Amino acid sequence: MDSSDLVMLRFGELGTKGKNLKDFINRLGQNVRVYLKPFKKLKIDVRRDHIYIYLNSTPFDDIKPIIEKIPGILSFSHCIAYQDKNIDSIAEKAVEVCSHTTKKTFKVVTKRIDKLFYMHSSEVNRYIADKVLTSCPNIKVDVHSPELELHLSIREDCIYFYYDSYPGIGGYPNGIAGKALMLLSGGIDSPVASFLMMKRGVKLEMIHFAAPPYTSEQVLVKIKDIMRKLLAFQGEIKLYIVPFTDIQKKIYEVAGTSYAITIMRRMMLRLAERTARSHNCLVLSNGESIGQVASQTLKSIRAIEAGCNLPIIRPLATYDKLDIIALAKKIDTYDISIRPYEDCCTIFAVKDPTTAPHFDKVEEIEKKFDFSKLLDEAYQNIRVEKISLQDEADEEF
Repeated sequence: MDSSDLVMLRFGELGTKGKNLKDFINRLGQNVRVYLKPFKKLKIDVRRDHIYIYLNSTPFDDIKPIIEKIPGILSFSHCIAYQDKNIDSIAEKAVEVCSHTTKKTFKVVTKRIDKLFYMHSSEVNRYIADKVLTSCPNIKVDVHSPELELHLSIREDCIYFYYDSYPGIGGYPNGIAGKALMLLSGGIDSPVASFLMMKRGVKLEMIHFAAPPYTSEQVLVKIKDIMRKLLAFQGEIKLYIVPFTDIQKKIYEVAGTSYAITIMRRMMLRLAERTARSHNCLVLSNGESIGQVASQTLKSIRAIEAGCNLPIIRPLATYDKLDIIALAKKIDTYDISIRPYEDCCTIFAVKDPTTAPHFDKVEEIEKKFDFSKLLDEAYQNIRVEKISLQDEADEEF
């Protein structure tokens, strides 16, 4: 009997997109092809209802951990597609599965998309179940809470049979929502915020503010290692490294300690906005969580953001720290983030940062010195680096 070994990808939330559905599915198909490019034997078929990956002798377990992390996939199953639609052959496969399982109950679930198929869904369910019960005395039917579900999808071209379903991360295909610039520090929060943005279909470029010689070169190693983890969700990431030392020193000279963090973050946003606009990023994003530190109270956020004319997305705004840590561990960035190398936000930490900065005080401090020349100099000396899945694959090879 002719059959094919394949993986069925389900879209989930994409199904709500109406007239835009085709664009979302096509983008997801493009992303799947990028991620699975090293597997030369695969054939990827993008359809309106599912994406099918024909394995062609590629082991399913080799691509499973990659599929699990592609934004836009709700779930996926390892399937067999039977071209001649012989129900007895499928029953034999169902018996084989049930004879090797340790599960005690099962259920057959049939979707009859091909209405010309000679058996109704309920008839297929009973037929397959009878064959299993006759051949496998150690497993029983449970239509309400089965331990094992045998799925058949009867379509015009073939019948798909599967009995497992693995969760994806859901969300939207990366890049479908446009591009944003993420302020990436070496801490726990901004990598998690990056993941959440990528999951919502936003392609990220990243900006990092470096303050050598006060910060170690190991901070940049740390940043790039975090980005390599995030490649699991976005196949290529561009990083803008801003020389921030002179600006930071001048801020502490003219602002004192209480307002230094407020002024510093306003300067960062000015540079980030300029970088974002010149590289067609629609918004900025960061890892701020309300009230977590002095610069993240509502009054601080308002005073800092007033110096920026681009929208700022804060995916972690309402997250507790323990929730952020749990998610950092899930995406495998936590151990990197806690490496003991300080970035420019912590190296000049002050003891008395204000949690309620006043606009008139902020303006008074910024008028003490013309920061525009320092900002221009920093912008003109931004270093750009890029990492990609292809680069990582080449290094492994």
